[in-house]
Amino acid sequence: MDATSSPHAVPPEMPQYGQANHIFQLMQTMLEQLLIHQPQDPIPFMIEHLHLDSDDVPKIVILGPPASGKTTIAMWLCKHLNCNLLNTENLLGRELSLLAAEARKYYRRFRSLPSQLVVRLVQERLAEEDCVRRGWVLDGIPESREQVLMTQMLGIAPRHVIVLNAPDMVLIERNLGKRIDPQTGEIYHTTFDWPPEPETQNRLVMPEGISELETARKLLEYHRNIIRILPSYPKILKAISADQPCVDVFYQALTYVQTHHRSNAPFTPRVLLCGPLGSGKSLQAALLAQKYGLVNAGEETLRSARQVPGGLGCRPAFRRIKPRRRKKLGLIHSAGWRGGGHGAHKLAHPLLAYPALQGECECASPRSHRQRQTDTREVTRQSVCPGGVTV
Repeated sequence: MDATSSPHAVPPEMPQYGQANHIFQLMQTMLEQLLIHQPQDPIPFMIEHLHLDSDDVPKIVILGPPASGKTTIAMWLCKHLNCNLLNTENLLGRELSLLAAEARKYYRRFRSLPSQLVVRLVQERLAEEDCVRRGWVLDGIPESREQVLMTQMLGIAPRHVIVLNAPDMVLIERNLGKRIDPQTGEIYHTTFDWPPEPETQNRLVMPEGISELETARKLLEYHRNIIRILPSYPKILKAISADQPCVDVFYQALTYVQTHHRSNAPFTPRVLLCGPLGSGKSLQAALLAQKYGLVNAGEETLRSARQVPGGLGCRPAFRRIKPRRRKKLGLIHSAGWRGGGHGAHKLAHPLLAYPALQGECECASPRSHRQRQTDTREVTRQSVCPGGVTV
């Protein structure tokens, strides 16, 4: 290949192979890791990264005001995705970490943690094998713009960021009924989510700092920080209303974290449009083909390609029904077709005669369901293509 000629003639097999084996996503991920960590010897670093096989694990951040339900959603996501939950409470509760012991002493004295200490706790926890292999969910972290910048400088990059929103009055009222199970860490509510087991009810405790004045102060601080955090995640951010049942919030969050973001890698789009008669399938197909330069392989295109020499070679055909069977089904001859020509027969009802051309899958006559299935099997349009493929 001549390096001076442009553009190069790239064989069509190359992008197909790259798309099938996710080569483009792999190269993008490797380049990101090299630029973040900047190893002295890139080759062993890339080999070790490939052995970890941790590119597709969940990396999620859930943010939201107090009493928005972010901890509950984070716990449900961890159970469903089999990943690790990271929040301030369990980071401080790690017994085998010297850094966590230092952070506990600091928290007992000042009732808060500096941003640098919080980020160090997160970095230490994410470096452990279970987080590398199974992924993680950060609950309420980062809390400020400073923590966002620190995590980005350390290469901690989430794939999905969820922000829960709700009116302040709803959050204040909801926070007053909050209860916590000290054994499991589950969060309940006196009105919306009360446990049915008497044993669980007896051991529930009221958390600290849920008064109306304390909640209003936390909400003010949250609104002051969140407007500086959101611009740091422009393409991976999803806002969900928390003023709805918790199950609905969870399923919206789960649907979002299971989607893959659009990549800049080349790919071959394949679009299938389905819908009933008159729903606008042909129009939407034509608009998509015009906007994105796709090939519209609709029925009209296949019919016209059959008439062009060297085209697709598709030939529509109808199964011929025996005379006795036609009489039993209530089909009649048309005067213009009776006993002449190629022996073809027309049907009394136009939708019954050409169900595929009209976009219908069932007979329009008022027969039983089994009789309609028989009509559809015997009166059907087939397109026989070379190679035995049925379209």
